[in-house]
Amino acid sequence: MGTDLLVFALYGVLTVGLAWVLAGYMHRVYAGERVFLSPVLAPLERAFYAAAGTGPDRPQGWMAYALAVLALNLAGFVLLFTILRLQGVTPWNPEGIPPMAPDLAFNTAISFVTNTNWQAYGGEGELSYFSQMVGLGVQNFVSAATGMAVAVAVIRGFVAKGTGRLGNFWVDLTRSVLYVLLPLSILMALLLISQGVPQTLAEYARAITLEGAEQVIGQGPAASQIAIKQLGTNGGGFFSVNSAHPLENPTLLSNMAQSVYILLIPIAFCFLFGRMVLDHRQGLAIFAAMGILFIAGLAVIHAQELAGNPLLGEAAGVTGGNMEGKEQRFGIALSSLWAQATTAASNGSVNAMHDSFMPLSGLVMLLNMQVGEVIFGGVGAGFYGMLLYVVLAVFLAGLMVGRTPEYLGKKIEGREVTLSVIAFLSMPLGILVFGALAATVPAALEAVQDPGPHGLSQIHYAYSSATGNNGSAFAGYGADLPFHTTLQGIAMMLGRFAFIVPMLAVAGALSLKTPAPASSGTFPTHTPLFVVLLIITVVILGALTFFPVLMLGPIAEHVSMIAGQSF
Repeated sequence: MGTDLLVFALYGVLTVGLAWVLAGYMHRVYAGERVFLSPVLAPLERAFYAAAGTGPDRPQGWMAYALAVLALNLAGFVLLFTILRLQGVTPWNPEGIPPMAPDLAFNTAISFVTNTNWQAYGGEGELSYFSQMVGLGVQNFVSAATGMAVAVAVIRGFVAKGTGRLGNFWVDLTRSVLYVLLPLSILMALLLISQGVPQTLAEYARAITLEGAEQVIGQGPAASQIAIKQLGTNGGGFFSVNSAHPLENPTLLSNMAQSVYILLIPIAFCFLFGRMVLDHRQGLAIFAAMGILFIAGLAVIHAQELAGNPLLGEAAGVTGGNMEGKEQRFGIALSSLWAQATTAASNGSVNAMHDSFMPLSGLVMLLNMQVGEVIFGGVGAGFYGMLLYVVLAVFLAGLMVGRTPEYLGKKIEGREVTLSVIAFLSMPLGILVFGALAATVPAALEAVQDPGPHGLSQIHYAYSSATGNNGSAFAGYGADLPFHTTLQGIAMMLGRFAFIVPMLAVAGALSLKTPAPASSGTFPTHTPLFVVLLIITVVILGALTFFPVLMLGPIAEHVSMIAGQSF
């Protein structure tokens, strides 16, 4: 236990420290200031602007910014869908892998464009090197950069002084890729290669086992893909078993480095916010709320996994922690940390089987996704999602104390609240409505392999993951059925763009307002009281919305387990 806590503390200090440094660098990047990479990257940046006919001198309002986001993502979807359908004739396909089926290609294309990286296919078995690199790899960069650009634009809306301008999407996108994602991905790829992760275009390796059978060992350009999938909180595995695969995550060092990368940019955005609004306390308050929720979730998962399954003790005399579905080399501590970090950070990678975690551990993972992936969340996406809760918290505080709701000197009025609620409703719609269809339509129920509450949790988890743009899975679930590939594709789009467009509209509305100086009647938004209020808002509006279905799933399974009943 003591060692586990030491590991958690080391992880926290390392990640937060690096995020603080990165935030300062990102502030200069998005402000267009010179950084140490400018001599190399600035000419390339200017060349992109010249080719696209745009630049920093062409700022956009919220609607133009939103249309640019939608246009890029539509083009990305069409390109990726085409690549997957033509996979049989594209180069770098030494195994001769055939094209994807239309419904699966639709699901996969939407998944990677929306930064979900839900995988209803087997990585190395169904995708060629070309599809991995040119298809998925490109979208891993673009989808992450989209979230970062939108977050920066939303922050500008909060600090703008009546200009109505949020910056230029193409500029923010370019800077996110060139100055942040690409250099950090190269560093991680080199580290992973040093740990034994393959980076090659050679054919799959073949070996003869002791039993005399032939074993085919997948390889390929994995290190580069894994680096951006973690940094960009994408999460899609190069290999079928994702980060549990010994060639994707071979050592304790690779595991810790990837864990740090998962939360690096999401945490950095908290500190970046403080710098951009010229008040570090505002960013620290949001970081504190996220951090408290993160630690609470980690504590529950870790405690549940250490306690183990009482049914195994009664039936087979097995005592100790729950190691089912976990890699021996990672153990309970690193598996619990990874599960909490990835579900909190909208990263679908796994280094253990979530289906085998204890019921209340699964409940925490579900809640991480259902509150909108705002407990750090995806790169950029988690932060602008948390700003939605900030708007609602400020509004509720104003109602309770009888003061005009204000944030950073700007009044929060009916338009901002209405748009925030519209964005918030995307989660219940995708999870509860689509999940209800999946739990009742006969063609959908074929995917569920387990009876009772756990089977319901599998459905619930799948649609929470899709709508929350997470991408992880409980497993034990036939995700490749046409019903689910289609409906989950729609859920992914809903969870992504039904958040982005309203939040840009909120930023646009706020950007037209001139900040008023703080007065004695201003509710402070950097104090411990506001942190508590923000946490309560997330819990009440986010978590309680899904309480009934959680009662029927993981909570019912936990109670049944305690009573000695299994399914």
